[in-house]
Amino acid sequence: MNEKNIIIVARILSVIFTPFYLPLVGLIALFLFSNLSYYPFLAKIFVLTLVYLFTVLLPTLLIRAYRNYHGWTPIEFGAKEKRIIPYVISIICYFSCFYFMKRMHIPHFMGTILIAALFIQIVCAIINIHWKISTHSAAIGGVAGAIMAFSHIFIFNPSWWLSVVVIMGGVVGTSRMILRQHTLAQVIVGFIVGTICAFMAIIYM
Repeated sequence: MNEKNIIIVARILSVIFTPFYLPLVGLIALFLFSNLSYYPFLAKIFVLTLVYLFTVLLPTLLIRAYRNYHGWTPIEFGAKEKRIIPYVISIICYFSCFYFMKRMHIPHFMGTILIAALFIQIVCAIINIHWKISTHSAAIGGVAGAIMAFSHIFIFNPSWWLSVVVIMGGVVGTSRMILRQHTLAQVIVGFIVGTICAFMAIIYM
């Protein structure tokens, strides 16, 4: 595979594994492995649609519009000082989603997924003020932390799922380095931060 194709694959992986999918993946895991598997099918679809709109579609469109307004390329947009507004946009979208879920009396465990994702976003935003961190890796780490937390709560063996997530984390982190968006240290720290934040948020909330 030549260098051009490697870069194309890295870009595709970065888009597929966007950080915004963390709450959606967490909810799907809940619907598969917890007592929420008995939740009505239409209710599941409603919750997943709500979460998709507020944590994937809306922040993606708003951040893309913000980048296009300034005429920045993806590489220029990756600069540490230009990432504050995207963090603010995503945090507001996540908080709005959590607010609507609470108003609709959606089960608490579903809300903890949003709390975990929100916690990760806030911590990454604070770190980003001083040092650039990989939110892609933080999101994958968040999935790992959520799996460990729910395996503790619902008593199941997470080994196979964790293995898959760690491999995914390696692939995504490598793609971010290929695109020169992050260093190895930023990728590793991002994964660790995401894992710890998600685990603590779910266990203690």
